[in-house]
Amino acid sequence: MRKRPPTIDGLAASTLQLPPGAWATVLDGLCAQFPAVARATWLERMARGRVVDGVGEWVTPESPYRVGLEVHYYREVADEAPIPFEELVLHIDEDLLVADKPHFLPVTPTGAHVHETLLGRLVRRTGNEALAPLHRIDRETAGLVLFSTNPDTRAQYQALFRERRIEKVYEAIAPALAGVAFPCIRTSRIVAGEPFFRMQEIDGPANSETRIDVLERGDACWRYALAPITGRKHQLRVHMAALGAPIANDALYPAVRHRAKGDYASPLQLLAKQLSFIDPLSGIERRFSSSLLLDHFSDCTSATS
Repeated sequence: MRKRPPTIDGLAASTLQLPPGAWATVLDGLCAQFPAVARATWLERMARGRVVDGVGEWVTPESPYRVGLEVHYYREVADEAPIPFEELVLHIDEDLLVADKPHFLPVTPTGAHVHETLLGRLVRRTGNEALAPLHRIDRETAGLVLFSTNPDTRAQYQALFRERRIEKVYEAIAPALAGVAFPCIRTSRIVAGEPFFRMQEIDGPANSETRIDVLERGDACWRYALAPITGRKHQLRVHMAALGAPIANDALYPAVRHRAKGDYASPLQLLAKQLSFIDPLSGIERRFSSSLLLDHFSDCTSATS
């Protein structure tokens, strides 16, 4: 009987189904699949029971390789630095948790961030190992993230996002767009760009749409309300940059700018401010609003330079 391993310190196990190959042991196969992870690291994880098979048995250095075997392992990052900003829990009930995420904190494990994630922190705080994000926002973006607390009702809430029955409004600080009539709609075709972590607009049928309005006007920079109709990766950042008003402190658009590790001085001025929807269980309208604020829009001139 297949057995899903428990979370450890808020971290769920990753899963790999062993692909075809002629390796003698699971250890050899893992080293081939993940060349960036040293063999000594896998040996140390195995010694601590951090690599198990589909029925929960420890995988050892001698475990024979078997194509199709389900292997669960726990990702670890040596000397993972804490992110010095705290999340807020705005709402929690038997089905939903609404969190206010600070800038720089990823929602789920990614890259060099394994334990320092919003999901990991909330699992440790609540003790609910079934907690799961219903959507994602970028690590650089602050604001609202909705979590399912109950696997039995999760599908109904996931459908809100899949069927676009949830309204999301972001706030952003960006340069003034003189000569544009607001509110306006930006539509374009967004695809993966170069480097791999950036997106780009290309010619072709539109697959992205954002409604843009102005909340406050300064001399050089304005505070905008951005309502994504679709949910493409980096959509708001790409659309604003394409209009000639890149969001303040954006390190990716319109060009990549290096940020030193641990540099938290200039957060991206993008905030997931509001979520509203008709609850699929109760039929009642629910609205949530972030308690966080962006830097004052009049100060963004230097932030975009």
